[in-house]
Amino acid sequence: MSRTFFAARVITGALLAFLISSVSESGRALKGNGFSRADQAHEETGALAPEARQTTRSTLRIGVWTLWHDNQLTLVSAGHASLRACSSCPAHPLARALMIHADGNTLVTGASSAQSSLYLSGPVTLTAHNETLTLRYPLTITARNGELILAATLPVETYVEQVTASESGPTDTPESLKALAIAVRTYALHVRHGHADYDLCDSTHCQLLHWSGLAAPHAAAHAATLATAGETLFFRGQPALAWFSKDCGGETASPAQIWPDASSPPYLPSRPDPYCVRAGSSQWASQLTHAEVASALATRGLAPPGWQHLAVARRDLSGRVLTLRLDAREIPAEDFRLAIGAALGWNRIPSTWFEVSEQSGTFYFHGRGWGHGVGLCQKGAAVMAAQHHTAGEILAQYFPGAQPVDDASGRTWQTFSGAGFALESLSPEDRRFLPALARARGEASQRSGLDPTAIFTVRTFPSTPTFRSATLAPGWVAAFTEGDFIATQPLQILAARRLLDDTLLHEFLHALVERQSSAAAPLWLREGLVELWSLQPQSAASLSRRQPGFQLAATDAILAHATSEAQSAAAHQAAAIYTARFLSRYGRDPVLAWLRSGVPASVLAAAR
Repeated sequence: MSRTFFAARVITGALLAFLISSVSESGRALKGNGFSRADQAHEETGALAPEARQTTRSTLRIGVWTLWHDNQLTLVSAGHASLRACSSCPAHPLARALMIHADGNTLVTGASSAQSSLYLSGPVTLTAHNETLTLRYPLTITARNGELILAATLPVETYVEQVTASESGPTDTPESLKALAIAVRTYALHVRHGHADYDLCDSTHCQLLHWSGLAAPHAAAHAATLATAGETLFFRGQPALAWFSKDCGGETASPAQIWPDASSPPYLPSRPDPYCVRAGSSQWASQLTHAEVASALATRGLAPPGWQHLAVARRDLSGRVLTLRLDAREIPAEDFRLAIGAALGWNRIPSTWFEVSEQSGTFYFHGRGWGHGVGLCQKGAAVMAAQHHTAGEILAQYFPGAQPVDDASGRTWQTFSGAGFALESLSPEDRRFLPALARARGEASQRSGLDPTAIFTVRTFPSTPTFRSATLAPGWVAAFTEGDFIATQPLQILAARRLLDDTLLHEFLHALVERQSSAAAPLWLREGLVELWSLQPQSAASLSRRQPGFQLAATDAILAHATSEAQSAAAHQAAAIYTARFLSRYGRDPVLAWLRSGVPASVLAAAR
């Protein structure tokens, strides 16, 4: 996730060292993720077996532009990009545009310069197949059989957020998006995907990822990912498998119904889906010429040219087609669907639930559903969410018996309610902090005078690494707030360093300010109000007479992208000074009104 930590509580250097030591001691194309029997045969051996749970991964290597099979591309630095010729080689600045093409299994970057791989770091812009993409994540480039292989290393939660945004639809709401985020994360972490050069590809063969979304974060997908950070599905104490599709057509499918060589665990049954049915008809129709079908199947290696007739050979009990007959040859229906989709477009044969007839060299298909139908039905999940079902209830409908738990520990998040807040924790012992939370929540409303009835969610993570992995927060951040959601490092560590009360007060104040704010409110004003209200009255009163360390515009920029603990602390102090001056000169009511309307240009000009 790309995130601005404007609502963060800064940790001192001493606390950061303590945290580290404490932890070390305690230790829309076709929707949905895909899997085919043909893919399994030569790419995904063992793909249906969950990996043994080890240390939770913090990053994933994702194949970039995997459907394009590019032979050449151009690289241009988009900042301070550098490259290396091997993982241990020294890095050199990417000072000029670099053209790369694949020659067999070798990368050629000039008239006589060739190597087996390139490693890039820093923001870089890629251009190929008339498309341009800027990536800000580590990138590895290799070659195989004359094709370029690109793999970007993304934080797990960044990957989950981008896939959730890419795979979601306009009818999704917060709870259906949370369920989808958990399914996406489960599929990414619990399934071996069989790629030699990266963990997952960016197409529906694995899970669809629109790279363009990295530059324009999807707010709803971001919130859903943050609220479920680290959660995956488990069944009877073991990692579960998760698939999802756009529309099951009214009945979900078991894996064996779609992929004949797959097993069907009890939490992935074929069962009627009344919620999908309530969303209305999902019928589709398509017609394909014999030449189109023959070319698509030959390209995929499913059937040689020369066959004449196509008909349904076998169906499952739900009515989905298991296999098709091409003269005397029988092929899996899901392989057929994927071959047509790859060659002619994913909307031509959206599912395997169809009838087919032939007339004068043209095949006429009529069916329902969209995607393989295994696991979570996004259409039904959206209906459930609209009927006020929670993400947990949605997952129980589509993965009966499986439960969302913290992937690192296998424990379930518990919720403890208080006045104006709900505490989420993996440890029942954290309920001892409820009085401290209640005091901080009450004091935040008293000091700010803002919304005493609002309820905020506080999620405390069990360790510093899990907090940082889930939130992508820098090491000096003890907690931060986004909307009504507050994330904290372990409460017991904050309490041991006597920072618990100050941290909780700060975050509750920020949650209250954010409820009053619009996008027009500058960062320095939002953070400045929180900093002021966090101080005792006499300390706050003296701030307006102090000199800020940064100009107003620079303060806003540094709050958004601080590069060190000291810089972040100085920017927070500058925000408080500027806010104190505005409160002194204009009064409380106008300043609070600017949280909605933005600070008037005349006021900003006077401040400069």
